[in-house]
Amino acid sequence: MSRRSGRLQAKNGNSDAEAACPSTVPRVSTIACVAAVAVRKRKSEEQKPAGVSQREAKKQKYEIQGCWSQITAGVVTPCVLIETPDKESPVSPNVSRFTHYRFQNLFINVSPLPEISWGNAKDVWMKLLAKENKYVHSSKMLVRHALLTSDMRSILLDWLMEVSEVYSLHRETTYLAQDFFDRFMLKQTNTITKGMLQLIGVSCLFIASKIEEIYPPKLHEFAYVTDGACNEDEIMTMELVVLKALNWELSPVTAIAWLNLYLQVSSLKEAPKLLLPQYSQEQFIQIAQLLDLCVLHITALDFGYRILAASALFHYTSMEVVAKCTGLNWEDIAKCVRWMVPFVRVVQANPPVKLKIFKKVAKDDLHNIQTHTNYLDMLDDVNVTPETVLLEEQSPSVSVAGILTPPKSTEKTHIL
Repeated sequence: MSRRSGRLQAKNGNSDAEAACPSTVPRVSTIACVAAVAVRKRKSEEQKPAGVSQREAKKQKYEIQGCWSQITAGVVTPCVLIETPDKESPVSPNVSRFTHYRFQNLFINVSPLPEISWGNAKDVWMKLLAKENKYVHSSKMLVRHALLTSDMRSILLDWLMEVSEVYSLHRETTYLAQDFFDRFMLKQTNTITKGMLQLIGVSCLFIASKIEEIYPPKLHEFAYVTDGACNEDEIMTMELVVLKALNWELSPVTAIAWLNLYLQVSSLKEAPKLLLPQYSQEQFIQIAQLLDLCVLHITALDFGYRILAASALFHYTSMEVVAKCTGLNWEDIAKCVRWMVPFVRVVQANPPVKLKIFKKVAKDDLHNIQTHTNYLDMLDDVNVTPETVLLEEQSPSVSVAGILTPPKSTEKTHIL
């Protein structure tokens, strides 16, 4: 501190003392005057109305609650307030005053991510969970559109998968388009007609491809695959309508992204490298086929994307693997696992899917390219009833091949 600043501070201190004391008090009593200022300040604070302290308390409470406003309540509690006794309290030690607070992180869903060099694993996991709650979807998306049926949605999404395979688009692109379409339809108050579905679907795929693909198809190529049903101007106009309806929120964590993360975490070696694929491509495409079939059914929107991916992984591994790489327990996925049983049976009744070769696609990226098969025929064989979800809780044990453990003879009347 410079001499000039020291003199200024001394001058200010003296002026406060002189203002507090009468002019007749000699300067040697400066210390006593300063004490008088402190007493007056304390008395003025004690005389403040009760409403002021209440407003300050409400403000403090609001600021504390706003620290973690990005996380929706009921999924994860990032922090709690723990009261600690006031050490300066004049009351008896047995009767403590709780006036100070401190934060403690309590993760209900423990982060399964390993330590990463490019960020904090817990922060990354919290961001993923926050996105899961930010992007809302529901199976009631067609309630306002009386002219549409769930079968029309299934046919549209099946066609988008076929277009994605023709242009060698990634699975993430297809799942982004599906998310954009479902959330757009959920937010629409005006009735959407059947003739608009293909335009909305191809516009969603156009947006997703520009986000995910390095070399997305051109606009005229998307218009070409509609066989004259949509032209370029209509796609560009609908693109802007979709973006405005979604409020430009275009980065959800899709079901296929969760599956990719789960398999990566479950297959990490001693020297973890989270960004480099280490899982089996064959295992990935088997589980991805089950997810493809499930998302075609509108009731899949009743579950979160992370729950869908974890349930699909459960049917091909075990509960131990799911708990390790997802942070979820059996109670979290039980309902979705039972709902998915008919889909698993149909997938296993068909020949196993094989890894396809695409031109100009690297060998280690082949599993990420969206493929298409007879999904609509397979969907017709799926029999999803309300009783499927309301079944009595089954054992989470499952074989490596993904076939559910056979029930006891006494339980066959209660289990599918």
